[in-house]
Amino acid sequence: MCSDTNSTTKQMITLSSSFGKNLKVTIFGGSHENHIGVTIHGLPEGIAIDFDRMKKFLARRAPGNSAFTTPRKEPDTPVVQSGLSHGKTTSEPLTIIIENTNTRSGDYAALRDIPRPAHADYPASVKYGDSVNMSGGGPFSARMTAPLCIAGAIALQLLEDWGISIGAHIYSIGTVHDTPFDPVLVRTEDFASLREKSFPVLNETKGYAMGDVIQTAMAEGDSVGGVVECCALGVPVGIGGPMYDSIEGHLSQIFFGIPAVKGIEFGNGFQCSALRGSQNNDPFFMDGNTVKTVTNNHGGILGGISSGMPLICRLAFKPTPSISKEQHSVSLSNKTNQILHITGRHDPCVVIRAVPVVEAAMAIGLLDLLSGN
Repeated sequence: MCSDTNSTTKQMITLSSSFGKNLKVTIFGGSHENHIGVTIHGLPEGIAIDFDRMKKFLARRAPGNSAFTTPRKEPDTPVVQSGLSHGKTTSEPLTIIIENTNTRSGDYAALRDIPRPAHADYPASVKYGDSVNMSGGGPFSARMTAPLCIAGAIALQLLEDWGISIGAHIYSIGTVHDTPFDPVLVRTEDFASLREKSFPVLNETKGYAMGDVIQTAMAEGDSVGGVVECCALGVPVGIGGPMYDSIEGHLSQIFFGIPAVKGIEFGNGFQCSALRGSQNNDPFFMDGNTVKTVTNNHGGILGGISSGMPLICRLAFKPTPSISKEQHSVSLSNKTNQILHITGRHDPCVVIRAVPVVEAAMAIGLLDLLSGN
């Protein structure tokens, strides 16, 4: 979805992107525009929003909590434009913006002609020409996850009324893996502990090893990718549907909107392809009056519908494309090959700051599904 913010032709346009069925979420702006923001249609009227909790959640995504994040500093203060009165939602759509205050567009001037490998620069130039401000990645930047986290912070608060809690951690960076969530016995206490950590892992020793991997990549002018594991507890049985109404399909659209996400799996995911049915099937049993499964290879979803077991997924993030190593590219104006040297401020590993973003995406998706029941 694209909107033109000026009536005059050949002016810059502001891109926006929407998702959701019962709750429609629209994210707009760009990394180096005046502001970025989100509009949410379909929130119940009269819902109180705790902005102190929202700011605390946004702080987890912001840089500066780790030595392995971009030095770009932004206060990320949410400013309500409409849809809120005396701290409670109204019948109007809720729109909240964040002003961009620390932009350095000059760092990206040369990239209008020389596209960065693994970035959206080239296809975006073909599609939009010079009508979109691509400085800092523009609307394709990870900066756009800030308004996503605003919507997610609201969703997380509302999900509490449904008895649902969500948590995530760094599952792996490079080849180093954290202790995974126990697919049957994961606890809300695990989530609370992770939320207080600047480097959210369950195994501190593995966390230090991950830090070494990032440090080595930084020293070489390079970057590294990884995986975030996310879990939702308390999701009632019967949410979702078959085929294109599945929980997996619904959540995946939102997950793939997070910049740098290249793969998603639910439950044991790709590992199940190497198993036999007798190994992969999760036997049912009665726990009092509740039907549960002994194991949870299915990750809380059967036939696209929630089973009542912990809902577990993992998202793979590619290495940050903007690196200081010399790279091969082209000059679009001269139609010649070109050596590219990237400047600017970039995360050597996006996975650390992506943890709350994945929680936000999970929360919005589940709230959307629950709102339709």
